[in-house]
Amino acid sequence: MMKWCLALLISFAGASIAVAQGLSGPSSVVAELEPGDGLTDPQYRSDFPRNVAPGWFAWKDKLGENGFRFSIDYLALGQTTDADLGEGEAASGIARFFGSWQATDLGSLTFKIEDRHSYTDVAPQFLGLDGGALSITGTAFNDNGLLLTNLFWTQRAGDGSWTLQIGQIDVTDFVDVYGLVSPYSGFQNLSFNTSPTIDTPNQGIGIAGGLKLSSNFYAVASLADADADPSNPDFDVFSDGNLFKSIEIGYTSGFDRIYLDNVHLTLWHADGSEDQGREEDYGAAFSAAWFVGNQWMPFFRAGAAKGTAALYDRSVSTGIGYYGRNTDLAGLGLNWAEARGFDGDQFTFEAFYRFSISPGLQITPSVQFISDPLLNPDQDNITLFGLRTRIVF
Repeated sequence: MMKWCLALLISFAGASIAVAQGLSGPSSVVAELEPGDGLTDPQYRSDFPRNVAPGWFAWKDKLGENGFRFSIDYLALGQTTDADLGEGEAASGIARFFGSWQATDLGSLTFKIEDRHSYTDVAPQFLGLDGGALSITGTAFNDNGLLLTNLFWTQRAGDGSWTLQIGQIDVTDFVDVYGLVSPYSGFQNLSFNTSPTIDTPNQGIGIAGGLKLSSNFYAVASLADADADPSNPDFDVFSDGNLFKSIEIGYTSGFDRIYLDNVHLTLWHADGSEDQGREEDYGAAFSAAWFVGNQWMPFFRAGAAKGTAALYDRSVSTGIGYYGRNTDLAGLGLNWAEARGFDGDQFTFEAFYRFSISPGLQITPSVQFISDPLLNPDQDNITLFGLRTRIVF
């Protein structure tokens, strides 16, 4: 399997800066340096915090003109639930420093350093599990501390036909992405982020690339450390041989809209690890999302896995996003899932509304409703309310 995927990677190495968005979904550094969710001519209610620190942003803009772009942001998420079990409340924050340096015409260095910390005994990522639902209710909002989540080199073809990334990568930046995938700006439940049937590893050493196959079709593949620990980066992954591999074939209306209009099939495989107590795992995921009238984004996503490490064995999600005035974003999602070792099905509903006050300030209230929680069969359903904020400097 490893030799097969490596051969495909060599063949499919890359995706132009437009195709590279196939390697740079909505939660990636490339996307987050461009406010507005990829929309043209976004409108906002305010210019905060640029209007209170014009000198800082003018300095940033000047560095950007010389090829070095960066941002510092802070995100906070608070949640409360009526679950019979567990703490009932969770809150955490994420401080991030991220950016890119365009070192050559065709090569760039991307970096991201994070500090993830919890204000409560249970972080939002685990509040659902703590309350009896087999559900990640606050993706990425954990208590993992200081992390190196990106430090990779990107090399592009001069004609825009391929891109190759190598270094400390986050496979969730490009594996099975669509327009509403980001836990920082879209849905909070993992059921509507990267497929919960994919055993995606933590950020670590890897190599990824894609190829522009035609004016509408692309391919993306990756090899990454299946046992990665971004709090203690390990550069011996390829000698250890515990790898995560993926390959994706996709269709888009145009490479400037690759995660807005996108249909794809993803195949993946993760080696087992005795040290981590993980069995071999593999599966497939399908995703279809289309940005209708530059306002509505209906989506349908499904996945299946054979193994023990992914959250669910089978999962189907559907829903819709709506981009309103001032780049506000509303989302509705419904998920059905089943997991090995549990009787019955679990259903998850999430609704959120993101108020985009400015390019540097967003406030997102949300509600999640989980029916027939698999870890607590004595409770019929669990309701969870959340409030997420983000400020960018």
